[in-house]
Amino acid sequence: MLLEFEKPIAELEAKLNDMKKLAGDNDKSVNNAIKALEKKIVELKKETFENLTGWQRVQLSRHPDRPYTLDYIYSITTDFIELHGDRNVADDKAMVGGLGTIDGKTFMLIGQQKGRNTKQRQLRNFGMANPEGYRKALRLMRMAEKYNKPIVTFIDTPGAFPGLEAEERGQGEAIARNLKEMFSLKVPVVCVVIGEGASGGALGIGIGDRVLMLENTWYSVISPESCSSILWRSWDYKEQAAEVLKLTAKDMLQLKMIDGIIKEPLGGAHTDVQWMANEVKRAILTSTKELEQLTPQDRIQQRIDKFCAMGVVKE
Repeated sequence: MLLEFEKPIAELEAKLNDMKKLAGDNDKSVNNAIKALEKKIVELKKETFENLTGWQRVQLSRHPDRPYTLDYIYSITTDFIELHGDRNVADDKAMVGGLGTIDGKTFMLIGQQKGRNTKQRQLRNFGMANPEGYRKALRLMRMAEKYNKPIVTFIDTPGAFPGLEAEERGQGEAIARNLKEMFSLKVPVVCVVIGEGASGGALGIGIGDRVLMLENTWYSVISPESCSSILWRSWDYKEQAAEVLKLTAKDMLQLKMIDGIIKEPLGGAHTDVQWMANEVKRAILTSTKELEQLTPQDRIQQRIDKFCAMGVVKE
């Protein structure tokens, strides 16, 4: 899939491939032109991806080739065991979780999972969890606390499922309970936004000691399209809405809503999945090591203080 702002780069890359096919081993002038074009492509990529608008980063966060929760989990763990069910209603496939070992240390890993094709997307409900998904997540968090295992959550959802049946089973209550309970977890909690971080659906597993965002992700109370439709009665203003919402990782860090940004490879996480997974792994291990130096009481108090300070203005 080629995004609109990537087309100039793709055109140059196509031209480069044609030149390489035509160039002979001893054709010095053509080889020099190839090197110059390669340099130009790298410079254009840097300029393009370093100056993306909010809407362009939203588009990149939704790229169909972008790694999802299970891609990261299987890349950074050696023996992941998925755990199922909320012990009440069902096993929500949009929310996955289980135990896995990272560099010899056991973690509880939880996150929203999207699908790659139509069948998987239907199975995973497009990454939109039902109440039982959030209750499963909380059950696994409590299990991790019981056995003193650090928790890592991967956030990637267009929002909690808004269907009537989800509301009937207590969607709002399930998310609210997660918010309350996550503040009091005695083990380290690291949250990583790996794609879309929309509304309460994201926040339901987003209360952590460290909240990190990948470079080309977004985190907001509402999507740009929905914001546009509410304010302007049309989706045509989604690009303007994305700028006003201040939803990019850079905006979130400046507003002190998150604790750090994990840099992506040039072109986005999908261009080098293993490299991206290694960076996520490094960030998780570094954050966990820092958090384990604190007592559970200090971690809980810092967690509460951090979130209570959000939106507070002192003059």
